[in-house]
Amino acid sequence: MMYVVMALLIGLGMFFVIIYNGLIRLKNQVANGLSQIDVQLKRRHDLIPNLVNIAKRYMIHEEQVLVAITEARNIAQSMNGVKANLSDNGELAKLASAENTLSKALTAFYAVVENYPELKADTTLKELSDEIKNTENRIGFARQFYNDSVMFYNNQREIFPNNIVANLFGFFPISQLEFTDKSSIGVSPNVSF
Repeated sequence: MMYVVMALLIGLGMFFVIIYNGLIRLKNQVANGLSQIDVQLKRRHDLIPNLVNIAKRYMIHEEQVLVAITEARNIAQSMNGVKANLSDNGELAKLASAENTLSKALTAFYAVVENYPELKADTTLKELSDEIKNTENRIGFARQFYNDSVMFYNNQREIFPNNIVANLFGFFPISQLEFTDKSSIGVSPNVSF
């Protein structure tokens, strides 16, 4: 009888260890997804100053557009430290808001570029615009991977008996990366030359 009880306790312990390790793997996958977004956002942030510098030569009377895009980029770039804490859903919302503001500034920038034929014809600007558009697509794919990982993690931590292990060891729900302006989700800035 004692051996049966011991075997059940060992089996139950192994079961909890398997669930715990599975939740750890999923949480690490979510963290990796957020890191991939971070890489693409850094790339985006690094390209924008070059875009602004090229445009400055042509857009003498459009300084407010250039200032707006630079400020939006600086605010978005300052959110880089936010990505470290997955359980802080408020910080993820701030990140999404800052990136949404940057997307709006980029859209306004490209709308103004339409008024400057010489600027539209600049090959360096065209190449940078193409790079930014490609980066926007990569951000979308990375965000999708992150959100899928979050959904899978949250599902696994909520099902029985995983929820018992999750509550015992502090596996908190993680929010998906959502944007307040739903119209800009997955939309790259429109660039036409």
